[in-house]
Amino acid sequence: MASGYDGVFGAFPYALRSSESRLFKCYVVASALAIGLITLLVGIAVVVLIGQSAAVPGGSLTLSRAFYIVVGLLVVLPAIAPVLIVARRRRRGEESSTRHEAALSVAGFVFLLSLYLGLVASMPETFALDGETVTRPTPSGAFAPVIAALYAVPPVLSWSVPLAGAALVALAHRIFG
Repeated sequence: MASGYDGVFGAFPYALRSSESRLFKCYVVASALAIGLITLLVGIAVVVLIGQSAAVPGGSLTLSRAFYIVVGLLVVLPAIAPVLIVARRRRRGEESSTRHEAALSVAGFVFLLSLYLGLVASMPETFALDGETVTRPTPSGAFAPVIAALYAVPPVLSWSVPLAGAALVALAHRIFG
């Protein structure tokens, strides 16, 4: 068994080089950029949380800092999974069809979209921004029905939208793998 990459970071260039599916190669690049952005945002959020709670003794604040990191991992793992699956199969010399790679990339793109849709679903009706009360925009345009459906999701259940996207990644691997 030949070694083709070294860990998660090496899996991205390896999957990019070894894949025959152009759609999957696009997903490798897009997911790397999205994961980098998500990692940056979670890192900034942790730094801000630490800065705001530095004077307060440990306890529940330590738990909330760890919670940010766990949520960040749960957001990033389904985006990384297709790349790791393909890189592992290619490295082991297992049959990895273009159809399987295309299905994983479509599911991965849908997962990345579901992250944004989950943010839309979590937006409260009104919120304070720079001391002013702001109302979320009313749905309009071609995607108005989709936006209205997302607004109908209770904010406490908005996590179910990305969860459905993550389940789609697992389902694509199970069906086409």
